[in-house]
Amino acid sequence: MKVYTKTGDTGTTALFGGTRVPKHHIRIESYGTVDELNSHIGLIRDQEMNQLYKNVLIEIQDRLFTVGAILATPPEKEILKSGEKRLKNLGITESDIEFLEKEIDSMEESLPQMTHFVLPGGHTTVSYCHIARCVCRRAERLAVHLNDIEPTDELVIKYLNRLSDYLFVLARKLSYDLKADEVQWIPRK
Repeated sequence: MKVYTKTGDTGTTALFGGTRVPKHHIRIESYGTVDELNSHIGLIRDQEMNQLYKNVLIEIQDRLFTVGAILATPPEKEILKSGEKRLKNLGITESDIEFLEKEIDSMEESLPQMTHFVLPGGHTTVSYCHIARCVCRRAERLAVHLNDIEPTDELVIKYLNRLSDYLFVLARKLSYDLKADEVQWIPRK
């Protein structure tokens, strides 16, 4: 299979099911941003850190491929002519969201209570987490926008919301583990 197909040379691309849409379509923006997020998470995973975090990040990357597949499938193409669901073996579940919540709770047990917002930074790995968190929030906003136009799996939106929380807490936990400065934002008076 060749990497280049030339079918997108006119500014359109195919969704799951074959429907062609402009490359600037909100559905493409949604799953393209999830793909961007997945790449940022790969960059975080490439840093020196506890293997547990790396394992969690691999699980998240797997789930993001599923999120991308869901977002790439328009509602009218979810059901095949045979009556089967196109993505019958794929999906985001409540247990995927609970997994993130469990990981967040586990990391927070060893962290000091947060009393102020924190400025992103302090260590390169922590900064990568904050960048991924921001991209995750953008992916979430785009998925919500898509949902305003066409129905989108509500668990995808919930997963992206929880994932951004996870990435924030991971940034704090890595700051703690790496003994990096966590600079509080204190508004001017």
